[in-house]
Amino acid sequence: MRDIAKEVYNKMKVGGAAWIRPVSAKGDTLESFQAAHDSAKALEDEGLINIMKVQRDEDGLIEAIRIQKLN
Repeated sequence: MRDIAKEVYNKMKVGGAAWIRPVSAKGDTLESFQAAHDSAKALEDEGLINIMKVQRDEDGLIEAIRIQKLN
């Protein structure tokens, strides 16, 4: 499984903000996207990003994560 959070992080500039969302063209689903939150938390724990917002759907599944690159 691909690491969406790490892919977005690698494309960002320091201080920049971005949304992480599932990309259906790359085979992502809302269910598989839930692992991206764990990956983003790991990046936050390392001090690389700040999770600014987590957007959930009506069922409670994470559908988007807003991050800011710190390093």
